[in-house]
Amino acid sequence: MGRWEPDAAGRLREAAMALYAERGYDGTTVAEIADRAGVTARTFFRHFADKREVLFAGSELLQQQMVGALAAAPADATPMEAITTAVLASAEFFGDIRRDYSRRRAAVITSTPELLERELIKMAKLTTALSDGLLERGVAPDVAALAAETGVAVFRVSFERWISAPDDVPFADVIQATLKNLAALTA
Repeated sequence: MGRWEPDAAGRLREAAMALYAERGYDGTTVAEIADRAGVTARTFFRHFADKREVLFAGSELLQQQMVGALAAAPADATPMEAITTAVLASAEFFGDIRRDYSRRRAAVITSTPELLERELIKMAKLTTALSDGLLERGVAPDVAALAAETGVAVFRVSFERWISAPDDVPFADVIQATLKNLAALTA
């Protein structure tokens, strides 16, 4: 495959996922990923800082979508209603076309402590961003922190349920079911 072929980043992601499944994360090098994708290592580094970032690129887009939905929630929405809006916006980000990739990505992350730590850092940053969004809406700091933590917990539980659910179950439905479980738990 020539260097001029389109979507080098997509090919690099797919090559990395295949190699991580075959050899494990630690047993895979950037050079091998680039070779499998039909590009040079230099091209790899134009798209990703390191082999870990292949799995985490796009996290900021998810965060932006969720924070944007939070900001767009009606002004009279309670903190949890606004957080619910943000969590439901994640379903739009993932769509059902990303489920297979999400399943493979989760398998790699859960099998590698370094990646699991990076995933937890990503969730902590998302929590902070959502809490900041609530603070901008005038929510008290302790309530903002609790609502943001709860929203990220709902997202995480829903995401894990979604990647193990049958392919015809939409992410938004899983989120709604998780929110119902939360409501029953706190009633």
